[in-house]
Amino acid sequence: MNRLLVRLLVLLTVLLGVNYVTWRWLESLNWSAWWIAVPLVLAETYSLIAVMLFGLTVWRLRRRGDAPPPPPGATVDVFITTYDEPLETVVDTALAAQRIRHPHETWILDDGARPELEALAARHGLGYLARSADRADRPRHAEAGNLDNALMLTQGEFLLVLDADQVPDPRILDKTLGWFNDRKAALVQTPQWFADVPARDPLGSQAPLFHAPIQQGRDGWDAAFFCGSNAILRREALLQLGLCGYVREVEQDVKDSLARTRAALRRARKSPEAAHPVVAGMLDDVEAAARRARADLKAGAPLTELAHRLQREVDAAARRTVTQDFSQIEADLASIAALDLPPEDGMVWPEELASAVDRMSRRDLSPLAAVEPVRQVLEAISVERPAEAPPVMPLATIPATEDMATAMRLHGLGWRSVYHHEVLVRGLAPEDLGTVLTQRLRRAQGTAQVLLRENPLLQRRLGAGQRLMYFATTWSCLSGFAAVVYFAAPIVYLVLGVLPVTSLGADFFVRFIPFMVVHQLLILVVGRSIPTWRGQRCGLALFPVWIRACTTAARNVWFGSPLGSAVTPEVRQDSGPAWHLIRPQLVVLGLLTAALVVGTVRLVAGLNEPVGTLVSVAWVAFDMVVLSVLVTAARYTGHDPQERNADAVHG
Repeated sequence: MNRLLVRLLVLLTVLLGVNYVTWRWLESLNWSAWWIAVPLVLAETYSLIAVMLFGLTVWRLRRRGDAPPPPPGATVDVFITTYDEPLETVVDTALAAQRIRHPHETWILDDGARPELEALAARHGLGYLARSADRADRPRHAEAGNLDNALMLTQGEFLLVLDADQVPDPRILDKTLGWFNDRKAALVQTPQWFADVPARDPLGSQAPLFHAPIQQGRDGWDAAFFCGSNAILRREALLQLGLCGYVREVEQDVKDSLARTRAALRRARKSPEAAHPVVAGMLDDVEAAARRARADLKAGAPLTELAHRLQREVDAAARRTVTQDFSQIEADLASIAALDLPPEDGMVWPEELASAVDRMSRRDLSPLAAVEPVRQVLEAISVERPAEAPPVMPLATIPATEDMATAMRLHGLGWRSVYHHEVLVRGLAPEDLGTVLTQRLRRAQGTAQVLLRENPLLQRRLGAGQRLMYFATTWSCLSGFAAVVYFAAPIVYLVLGVLPVTSLGADFFVRFIPFMVVHQLLILVVGRSIPTWRGQRCGLALFPVWIRACTTAARNVWFGSPLGSAVTPEVRQDSGPAWHLIRPQLVVLGLLTAALVVGTVRLVAGLNEPVGTLVSVAWVAFDMVVLSVLVTAARYTGHDPQERNADAVHG
């Protein structure tokens, strides 16, 4: 009955929403004020698409029961990732993991390489892993790199991933491993729940809407994704993902490099070294080899074979040139030998020329290595990955967050995921607004990167439902731009008397109000009494975070600008109210308050219409309620042990 009701509400919400937005585009757009009317209708269209994607998500709500018994003989490595968290926190989590009932090995993955933590691990009989020596001076890739490093040093068939402050239930593996009886299951995700969050949840840490109906709905579409912790993964799936990712990246690098060879060679011919006849001849050989490689690529030749052949041809050209030079040296030495002069220390005699030719023909020592543009091309077309350690990295490392991208790629390889809706891990939430904003920014940046680099709608290996589920997540990161318009529109009317719609008559109300009421009813029904209103408010109130995430991710993807890295601290960072962190929201609150005053004056003066003023005032009041959530968050002083949310979410 509940599923039928949910689907009925989804259909009503979509029909009413489409009816409203269609009317807005066709009949109510105030083109005389296009500068606010068009952004507003675009924001409403964006929101309608988000509502439709939410409706599609909950269309297939999947509420699983208990898992079957675990696969016989299943071996498990429990990974506890840490960087700079307090030692006692890490050890407490590790000791709790040690008490998990199912046979397993417990490992502390210390990205900070702290000797004192290693000593504590040894004292308690815990496994300890830091970055291996072959990763020195190589890209670290944050938590993804930490997990990839441990993956190569352990052997368990399954991996339980926990953050440093995520204390597991001893039954967690008994309750989840059974889902892996499905040989195609690669991931079992459980909810994230925080033991130190009060019932009012001032920082919006619990995210009950996501960790209940949204993940359950995605599970129905086989698109529940990895949340970074509280999850069990199949090693085989991750290793396959790493190998496939390695091949894919090498192939893309070869294609890109071949496309850039013309420009690189043009730059090389302008370099001072190219004036030398030897280097000029070698550049001719390289250009001819690259021309043949591009023709082979167009003909569909295998990229790896093509890259090796191009490298062999370039190496052969370098060897020919070096051989010619040394042949002249050999002739000169023969002339010197005919003079019957005494040998000098360090003289190169003919019998040493062969080994000298071999050494000087190496790619890093040949004359070509001195021509920077050519050297870059030669390195790029190599199928070796000297800049990475190791070259095969299973977890996604390009986005700022590895979890969603890793899950999407696993689904693209045909693996399946499971969402087990039972709280089996209890963690600690950030206790200050600054840490929360850092955390939200990092996640949003990763989501935006996935949208720009790997648009889910274009992933042909994913099913249609999976594409839409991943796209729904990436689509949400654009909400900050819509929020700005929603804040601006009522201010514009109250201050300037400019309506973005042609009228606010009955046509508007009979379309807009039913749509909003049914939409909120849908959220209420799928939420099944869980608190969701605060989460909706945070989504709008954090608009500067979403905008910054999108802009920084776009600069990173399009122009290579660094995102910067941020580790979420587990201890409070601010000693008092963090007003400086919500300065943009406070400015908006000030503008909304001023607009109320100005709008009232204009109404009394007869400059604004009563209906338009009433609607705008109601809109401003809603916006102010939304933003007020951050006032509470900025004043939050941390967890009071006597005020805690004891209501865990169970399936």
